Amino acid sequence: MQQRRIGPFSVSAIGLGCMNLSHAYGVPPPAEEGERLLLRALDLGVTLFDTAALYGFGANETLVGRALKPHRDRFTLASKGGMAGVKGEDGVTRRVIDGRPETIRRNCVDSLQRLGVEVIDLYYLHRLDMQVPIEETVGAMADLVRQGKVKTLGLSEVSAATLRRAHAVHPIAALQTEYSLWTRNPEIAALQACRELGVAFVAFSPVGRGFLAGGLADVSTLDAKDIRRSMPRFSPENYARNLQLFDGLKRIAQSLGATPAQLSLAWLLAQGEDIVPIPGTTSVAHLEEDLGAVNVSLDADVMRDLDALINPRTVAGGRYNAATQREIDTEEF
Repeated sequence: MQQRRIGPFSVSAIGLGCMNLSHAYGVPPPAEEGERLLLRALDLGVTLFDTAALYGFGANETLVGRALKPHRDRFTLASKGGMAGVKGEDGVTRRVIDGRPETIRRNCVDSLQRLGVEVIDLYYLHRLDMQVPIEETVGAMADLVRQGKVKTLGLSEVSAATLRRAHAVHPIAALQTEYSLWTRNPEIAALQACRELGVAFVAFSPVGRGFLAGGLADVSTLDAKDIRRSMPRFSPENYARNLQLFDGLKRIAQSLGATPAQLSLAWLLAQGEDIVPIPGTTSVAHLEEDLGAVNVSLDADVMRDLDALINPRTVAGGRYNAATQREIDTEEF
């Protein structure tokens, strides 16, 4: 497996986003299947595993910890705080964004316990709390580094301006944001800021929440609790238009002897040595397919064809609905 750098860590060029195993896309697989996939990823050379307090309201960290703790010295562990499940007076657990220092400290301690480890290698702020200055939140995260609870810091879904403010308080090792052929927002300013500051870029949803892998022909089949149901790109009208783009992607992939998912990941890898995609999956077969992207080489003509085919002008629909978009600090087209 090829290697890339995140702060002091050398990690596999393609990591694993663990969210799918517990959260967001309908009924998660049984725990034993999730553990099997995590261990298979490790055996295939994946050395970056990304989880969060939010995923399954703690269940994902528990799963990752249980499966991978015996192999702790073989991988870089990333998790996130500042957005977690909070039980209301009605007994229902809901997602809450909270960047107050006391919450960040509590989130980290809870994550350490669920993961069953003494230190988290890369600890992200999952979402910017618009009510709390980023300097206060990152200041609390820096305290966690000094206390030995985490080794390095990251931010998720923030703008270039917020990244710069945070980096002035404490070095930021990684910025994690959605980036793929059909989500180019980081190209507005975040990627450039990362390169100026020496911050690695971790790309989540690198195969477009499954779209760029071709695994979803009919959005009406999505589970009732699948988060894609609320995303404009997956509305029936927009998705029908976007499927026309997939046909072209499939043709280019076939010409290279690759799958659409591999082609999409190879495109990301070709954007720079500082980019680490973290696709997620519940399927060992899809995991093995994704990792094959490191063997796909793209020349300038293919890169140009892909950019012309799938870009902000050709994709129908935004990536989030209006309510969710208001919670996101990233630059938007």
